[in-house]
Amino acid sequence: MLQIHNASRNLYRGLAAPALVSALLLATPAMADSGPYIGASIGNTTLEATFQDPTLGNFQFDESDFSWKIYGGFNFDLPSINLAVEGGYRNLGGPSATIAAQSFGIDLSAFDLYGVAGFELGPVTVFGKLGMISWDADLTLAGFDAGSESDQDTAYGFGASVGLGSFQLRGEYEVFDVSDTDDVYMLSAGFVYTF
Repeated sequence: MLQIHNASRNLYRGLAAPALVSALLLATPAMADSGPYIGASIGNTTLEATFQDPTLGNFQFDESDFSWKIYGGFNFDLPSINLAVEGGYRNLGGPSATIAAQSFGIDLSAFDLYGVAGFELGPVTVFGKLGMISWDADLTLAGFDAGSESDQDTAYGFGASVGLGSFQLRGEYEVFDVSDTDDVYMLSAGFVYTF
């Protein structure tokens, strides 16, 4: 009986060390180091709006296009929360549609600045972000320039990342309160490198 008890104890001890090391290896890469970082993401942007045109009247625009962004920031890794300041440039694509036999398109690009807060949940970090976007929109109608607009509006989003050493794989959903639109949002995936 004593031999069985000692064998069980040795087995538990033998399993405890690898389990502890595995847990540390899984947790450590997820932790965001303090310091500067850069990143890049690709994705898809959807723009929904109701437009007024002298010849076409009111019409609904609900289109998507390929988009991308590059960004950088500085991360402050605190004991219970990760805080960061992040800014970047994004090309939100050029969604277009044919309405009443006329082609209509919008090329949208922007600079942004966010405050980011994240929490570590094992190997995954979840985060939210709130900031401002300074955007430029170029409109085309039937292939011709139909004017341009620019403004600054609120932007926010949330996402998750998985750490792989100094690299993180990141997925995000971001919403932009662009003036005169019903909805503008971007779904993206990319990577971040912390120096």
